[in-house]
Amino acid sequence: MFTAFISDLHLSPQRPDITRIFLDFLRQDATRADAVYILGDLFEHWVGDDTIQDEFNHSVVTALGALTAQGVPVYVMYGNRDFLYRSGFEKTSGAKLIGDPTEVDLYGTRTLLMHGDTLCTDDVRYQAYRTRVRNPVNQWLFFLLPRFIRRGIAAKLRRASTQEKQVKRREILDVSISAVEATFREHRCNHLIHGHTHRPARHAHLVDGRDCQRWVLADWHSHGEYLRCDAAGWTVVKL
Repeated sequence: MFTAFISDLHLSPQRPDITRIFLDFLRQDATRADAVYILGDLFEHWVGDDTIQDEFNHSVVTALGALTAQGVPVYVMYGNRDFLYRSGFEKTSGAKLIGDPTEVDLYGTRTLLMHGDTLCTDDVRYQAYRTRVRNPVNQWLFFLLPRFIRRGIAAKLRRASTQEKQVKRREILDVSISAVEATFREHRCNHLIHGHTHRPARHAHLVDGRDCQRWVLADWHSHGEYLRCDAAGWTVVKL
């Protein structure tokens, strides 16, 4: 048995091939897992649980429900694109929403899970934006808007994000090493898994004399990929 970690799928009706790979993953590899963790940005955007019945959202959420009904636990972390899940998503999918960060025991190895955007501290503009949109009052006001207006706002924010990434320095868009090291110190763990940066890799860090490992999950831009963790070790599986 194994535990699977994925993130940054950015599922949308405009990317049917990636959606098909994900649904196949849920019907095949995921059924043999001890658990599946989705560390943010499962959807390109999520503007409220009242969109669950939309054809595309419903197809994905019910596929998650089919997996959890088989007894495979699914844990979903908020991402920077889909942080507006509520209890309706949990009820329909059977998945459990988890905080960022979350600590887990992986076959005897204490491991910290994050989406990864809070590690990008050099991107000051993004961190200020994140603080605003995560404010409960702002979210309450957002949910008062009609769905078509919420979708329009989400589309506008995506366009603005894409434009900003084209002009920002590459280093700003990646994690800050000082933030990574501070996280290892705060949680006193030697293993970290996160996504967000779309730069899959395994990094080694020496923190206060401790050998630490940081696994960055791949985005699902051109193919699917998950990190498989079991008692024997950790490997990347491409779909």
